[in-house]
Amino acid sequence: MSKRKMIKRLKSYYPMERFHAFVTFPAILVYLILENSFTDIFFLLYGVLICIIILIQGQHYWKLKLYRLMNKPFNQEKNLNIFKNSKKINLILIGLIPIIFGFQFYLNEWQFIPENLILWGVLANLFAVLEHINYYNRQLMIDNSSDLEYLKRNKRLKVASLAKDLKENEL
Repeated sequence: MSKRKMIKRLKSYYPMERFHAFVTFPAILVYLILENSFTDIFFLLYGVLICIIILIQGQHYWKLKLYRLMNKPFNQEKNLNIFKNSKKINLILIGLIPIIFGFQFYLNEWQFIPENLILWGVLANLFAVLEHINYYNRQLMIDNSSDLEYLKRNKRLKVASLAKDLKENEL
């Protein structure tokens, strides 16, 4: 993909990702808190919160990619450290998912209760795990023809851009 096309793509992609990180998912979080009992949605809230955290990282990464393409200055070393630490934090948060899931059952006296939106909680937590994989391991999102061509040609998913940047800049 040409530099100009990539800049154009990131100029739309970065604000969209930022909107989801700072508006869409926080609005969902607030709505859930206002409309449901905390004990019914604890696991769901945890999943949405992890999604927000990872989306904030993602939008920041796309902003920096755009800055790099537009030759805007930023502190690369500082930001690489942010992403290295964020990856570790994400893995801790993901590792806590089974414990939070168990806590949800404890809050509901070890019963599946339809009102506790457990299926939505599973989906939110799964989405958070997939977002982490999409940024830090393999690019799961195929949203343009070059991504699709890569998949057809290589029979595998691309290494995520952030994963490549972290690997190239290992200390």
